[in-house]
Amino acid sequence: MNDYIDGHNDLLMQLWLRCPDNPELAFFEQGCEGHLDFRRIRQGRLGAALFAIFVPPEKYVALHYPQRLAALKDRVAVMWQQLAILQRLEQFSQGQAKICRTALEVKECQQRGQLAMIAHIEGADALGTEGHLLTAFYDAGVRSVGPFWNTPNAFGEGITGSFPGSPDSGPGLTVAGFEFVRQLQARSMLIDVSHMNQKAFYDTAKTVDQPLVATHSNAHALCAQPRNLTDAQLKVIADSGGMVGVNFGNAFLRADGQRDPDTPLDQIVAHILYLLNQAGEDHVGFGSDFDGTGVPDSLKDVTGLGLLEQKLRDTGLSERVITKVCRGNWDRIFEHFMTG
Repeated sequence: MNDYIDGHNDLLMQLWLRCPDNPELAFFEQGCEGHLDFRRIRQGRLGAALFAIFVPPEKYVALHYPQRLAALKDRVAVMWQQLAILQRLEQFSQGQAKICRTALEVKECQQRGQLAMIAHIEGADALGTEGHLLTAFYDAGVRSVGPFWNTPNAFGEGITGSFPGSPDSGPGLTVAGFEFVRQLQARSMLIDVSHMNQKAFYDTAKTVDQPLVATHSNAHALCAQPRNLTDAQLKVIADSGGMVGVNFGNAFLRADGQRDPDTPLDQIVAHILYLLNQAGEDHVGFGSDFDGTGVPDSLKDVTGLGLLEQKLRDTGLSERVITKVCRGNWDRIFEHFMTG
């Protein structure tokens, strides 16, 4: 039985939006809306995950959570508040969850049955180009950064465009962007390419000498969302020693690009098998995007991870490969990046 590792979720954003005053009570005692809370994480046997610090777009907040709109005026403060939520979860857990800064800490959590939580920044818009905020967040425990979400910032442009579309949607890294990815590499931080457009992706690949990781992306050949990865990009990721966390979002799985929750688990399996074929067994894992997008009703939430594992087994994949997809490949990536 595997304790699963997941490359991306948006729990912190949801707790920040919905219950900023008592996020730990919602997570541990009351239960949360969406895909994740501690009871279901335990039931689903999730052992480790990257927890995204993500400042939601103003239009989304204005429409769904207008009471939180004023807080967006200070985007850096929002980031610190979400990291503080993760710290409160650790403190409230009574040793059941831990923010991990090193691969050794992740391994110790796995051995003790603790939830290993790795802090990740999704979209570096608010960090600025001076570098002091990146240093501050690193010192506070962040070990992974995606420079972009969907909108332009000082470092370049995130992936944009409608379905079906190409990932070649805009210019690549700016001068500041090149320097930023160098700063990330100098700190041995994971650089998430999931929201990079094609030019920024290749700019990053040529600039840094480390495994490239797409924490929550899928195969463009199966679903032509601009944010999914082409076969050529998959080869670059594999050649770098990196990996792809498969996104469970309906719109990134389906050949028609629709957000229809009536999506069979076989669609997730199809992307995993395709990525295994294109990138190899050492370069594919889970990157659910739980609490950040709609997932198949057939999966439901984190409690469905065991069903997905069984679906993989039903395809005839070896136990060795299944273990790599469920946990082992993420363990290897952590051992590369989370060195101190």
